[in-house]
Amino acid sequence: MTSRKIVIIGVGSATFGPTTLATIVRNETLRGSKLALVDLDEAAAENAARVARRMSDAWGADMAISATTDRREALPGASHVVVSIEVAPREELWRLDWEIPRRHGLRQPYAENGGPGGLMHTCRQMPAHLAIARDMEALCPDAWLILFSNPLPRLTRAITKYTRIKTVGKCHQINVGYALAAALLAERYGIPVAGDVMLHSDPGNFPTVHTLAQAGRRHFTITSAGLNHFIWLLDIRDRATGEDLYPALRAAVGPSAAASHAPPSLEPLSLEMLRLFGRLPIAGDTHLAEYLPWLHDPQAEPWQTFALPLYDWSGNEDVREVLRVMMAAMASGDLPVDGMRESLSEGATELIAALGDGESYVDETVNVPNRGAITNLPADTIVEVPAVVGPFGIRPAQIGPLPEPIAELCRREAALVELVVDAAVHGDRTLALQALLLDPMIGDIGRARAILDDYLTTFADHLPQFK
Repeated sequence: MTSRKIVIIGVGSATFGPTTLATIVRNETLRGSKLALVDLDEAAAENAARVARRMSDAWGADMAISATTDRREALPGASHVVVSIEVAPREELWRLDWEIPRRHGLRQPYAENGGPGGLMHTCRQMPAHLAIARDMEALCPDAWLILFSNPLPRLTRAITKYTRIKTVGKCHQINVGYALAAALLAERYGIPVAGDVMLHSDPGNFPTVHTLAQAGRRHFTITSAGLNHFIWLLDIRDRATGEDLYPALRAAVGPSAAASHAPPSLEPLSLEMLRLFGRLPIAGDTHLAEYLPWLHDPQAEPWQTFALPLYDWSGNEDVREVLRVMMAAMASGDLPVDGMRESLSEGATELIAALGDGESYVDETVNVPNRGAITNLPADTIVEVPAVVGPFGIRPAQIGPLPEPIAELCRREAALVELVVDAAVHGDRTLALQALLLDPMIGDIGRARAILDDYLTTFADHLPQFK
């Protein structure tokens, strides 16, 4: 068995760290591994190590566990490096990403991974992620980097373009696809669905997404492809009979919103895209809205038409605090760790086990360079597709072409990603302005200049590459 040393950078994340630790420690293939935990917050790193040791002792994992604030101390000898980090304070900065363009007359639908907010998010995230990859080149050049940070395709593209590190991006958004399809096929399969069901990307909706996704997976299988947070349902089959369920989805959605059998609250933008383009986008409306040019018009107010909520910044700060308190309680022994044993995997564990000497498996969605997997998208574009994963690496499924209108929407975003990545890596103001001018939410040169100037002034302390 190959000796594994797993490094988790950003283990103090209250939403990501505990579940990732639990799924790694409980995995029998990974028993006896070294586990090095890294976080800039020393107390958070130590708490994570205490929790991991409690899990290892309770579940017989026999892992050697360490904690540090210095990733260069942890990286030598690593076989797998898992990264999920954000420039802090996360919610405060995200709120500014939305508010600053608003001052200049642009209302973004979400402002996390697309639009002007997505540009700034990428620029803030880029220095730390490139630094990690370059440290890996020096200290563990053969290791796999498993990336969970957002904006995921932009950071993954930067690492594949500017470093030699083997990189795969991972996201759990396909669960929203299963939940959405389950809600649309609820009558067929006897799945209970609330009349006001919503699947927006918000912690308050996670239990609903989880329950519906589990129900969906019992009844059908999904094949999807596209770009991260911009994936499209290509095929859906009944798990028992192999029946094509797309006709049933289309019947549930109907030819118009007025004729739909779906709950009115159920991702109305995604359902409208199915009517217009013949395929259902399955990342959920809040993410989908960031890549389309029709969601910011101040006269039409499409955010009202499609009931698109903003992120609940203050509410989710409170959620993070609750989760941090729970982590500390598990670390001290005041809260048992056994409740974490059934945690849902974020996908890192399966990749770690297979990208070593574990058994091969089919991963429903990985983010990797296209290399012909989707034939009508550029070769270097980071696409989200199914893949076979094993000791040989990652082999993306050969999807063929996307429907041409959908491919064109994805190509526009792929071209924008290249500009954003180069601007964020080099701190190039000209490229940053060009990126804004190519963004589907920008329709005025003066507004683009004003937004960029305001952003670069406001976030100067977080953008060392622009100095």
